[in-house]
Amino acid sequence: MGMLQLIKAGGITMYPLILCSMLSVAVTIERILYYHRRSRVKREDFMADIKNQLERDNIRHAMSMCAGMCKEADTPFANVVCAGLNAYGRGEKEMTSNMERAIMIETNILSRFTTVVGTIGSMSVYVGLLGTVLGIMKAFHNVSVTGSGGISVAINGISEALITTIAGLCIAIPAVTAYNYFVKRIDNFITDMELCASEILDILSGKQR
Repeated sequence: MGMLQLIKAGGITMYPLILCSMLSVAVTIERILYYHRRSRVKREDFMADIKNQLERDNIRHAMSMCAGMCKEADTPFANVVCAGLNAYGRGEKEMTSNMERAIMIETNILSRFTTVVGTIGSMSVYVGLLGTVLGIMKAFHNVSVTGSGGISVAINGISEALITTIAGLCIAIPAVTAYNYFVKRIDNFITDMELCASEILDILSGKQR
């Protein structure tokens, strides 16, 4: 059977499944490219350069490096470090608050659209199950209308049930996999941001004493 024949044989529930599949693929591609773009800079290399400037008391140069990195690569931990440097001289509490707010903002940006994929991963199974139930109901209805118990009477409904079940699983498995990947990537970004915030706080707090 061709793709159009499968869609037609699957019944009405195939259309929301197709919509879910297209949306899941679009979000997955967008998020993968987005995370790749924001992770081109290594945290260790970036922090080594910042520490070098701070040890020389070049606060302004360190801030300009952060601003350039934020503009060029839009790296999350660079935005957090920039928030801490901007609060330099206003006390440890102010620096901590600035960086915590930056981490929250960056986390929300990184998490954008990921719940769509997670929802599709769980929902598409139930949509496929709905199609399965409707297909079986159709099969029994055909048998009751014709009054015949032959398999040929029920075959269309059974075929519809099997197609929607397979379609739901084929959409759910990649979507759940992608969602788990997104969660792991976001956790890695958060770890980098928190490590950078801790390092910057230690350095700047020592200079203010």
